[in-house]
Amino acid sequence: MWRARAGVMLPVLVVLALLAVATLRHQQTQAIGAALARGETPPVPDLTLPAFDGPPLSLSGLRGHPVIVNFWASWCIPCRDEAPLLEGIWQEFQSRGLIVLGVGTQDLQAPARAFLGEFRITYPNVRDPDGSVARLFGTTGVPETFFVGKDGRIRGKFPGVEARDDAWRAAGAALLADHAHVP
Repeated sequence: MWRARAGVMLPVLVVLALLAVATLRHQQTQAIGAALARGETPPVPDLTLPAFDGPPLSLSGLRGHPVIVNFWASWCIPCRDEAPLLEGIWQEFQSRGLIVLGVGTQDLQAPARAFLGEFRITYPNVRDPDGSVARLFGTTGVPETFFVGKDGRIRGKFPGVEARDDAWRAAGAALLADHAHVP
């Protein structure tokens, strides 16, 4: 009798454990956006991502620099508006220590490389082909941009396309000035 109950209970326990893990992961992906909405500055996830050119890039290795993390895709029409603006911010602020990091997400490598070439992007870019990093950040689509302070904490975000040059300049200047919240 005990074996019969164990035979029924074990699959039930496995299903419950899988549901608990799935719920926890879902809550973690929403944690960054929820923390920002509460006015908090959550830490940037510690990840190492494959670069389009060069060695893999570690987000924790960027600590000590303010970083603009932009999620984009070659098939994203609004990303085409942002790409030249981000390149301009990179050119203007990199000598002062600001890093712009592009994250090509849910994209094939060849079209993503063509996008980088078309817009003559020179700032570092990494790959997130399956979108797992975007989900970890809690993105709701592309483009989406996060502003990370020198301390490795996310100070704010643009939740969608931002096509105003002055908004990007203000965000870059606020990051360099180490403001608590950006923008």
